[in-house]
Amino acid sequence: MEFWRKVLEIMDADMTTPTMYGWFHILFFALSIAVAILLCFLYKKGYITNVRRVVLVVAITVIVIEIYKQINYSFSYSDGIAFDYQWYIFPWQFCSTPMYIGLLAGLTKGKFHDYMCCFLSTFAVFAGAAVMFYPGDVFIGTIGINIQTMICHGSMITVGIFLFYTNHVKAEWKTLFKAIPVFAGCVTVAVILNEVGHAVGLTEDHFFNMFYISRHEDGHLPVYSLVQEVVPYPWSLILYLIGFTAAAGIMLLLAMGIKKLAAVIGRKSSTKVID
Repeated sequence: MEFWRKVLEIMDADMTTPTMYGWFHILFFALSIAVAILLCFLYKKGYITNVRRVVLVVAITVIVIEIYKQINYSFSYSDGIAFDYQWYIFPWQFCSTPMYIGLLAGLTKGKFHDYMCCFLSTFAVFAGAAVMFYPGDVFIGTIGINIQTMICHGSMITVGIFLFYTNHVKAEWKTLFKAIPVFAGCVTVAVILNEVGHAVGLTEDHFFNMFYISRHEDGHLPVYSLVQEVVPYPWSLILYLIGFTAAAGIMLLLAMGIKKLAAVIGRKSSTKVID
């Protein structure tokens, strides 16, 4: 018992709560971009030949550190070891879904795999970028949790860049249309979980709000919470779907723009070499 108490104590090691755009935030933001660049370089040089395997490894890594998070929040050790699950951290928030989708993408092939990767390159990239650019209150005073949240969100950007660079996902509008059903499926699961959670009393004793879109709880998303106050359900949910789809479309437009810019630069470089 003492051994496990020590393990839990180590997992709960303290640190000064990081600040937005402080050294900790900037370090992991830079690392997510650096890892993406490294993966793209290794692919270009032929050291990486299986894109699907990279997606799988990233997904498994995120799942492992998510398990750490669940353990850290669920066990206390000050007066013996006690288990009390914190339902508000149930792993089906928007930013949790890429680890499941990535796992499915890494284990499958064909059209199903393609749809999963399209989601990872659009909706997931937006979710990761939103937190990495504006982490808000995701930082706390626990080292491991801060590392976990940075790896979780940073990896979404890393995988998206890698998938577009390798042309595993095409920078074209078909990509968004393939991603939408996956997004809709994830939202449907969240809605069902919220209704079940309310039915069994989780919204009374715990804060249970998957995707933060429950009609039984106040919203916490920066924009959606304002919409939820003035627009009745389910119209607020429809606006949520439209808004996130538009954001995913912006990520795709950005990828298209970068691809075109890279092509122009490549042509100019080739012309100079010939001259």
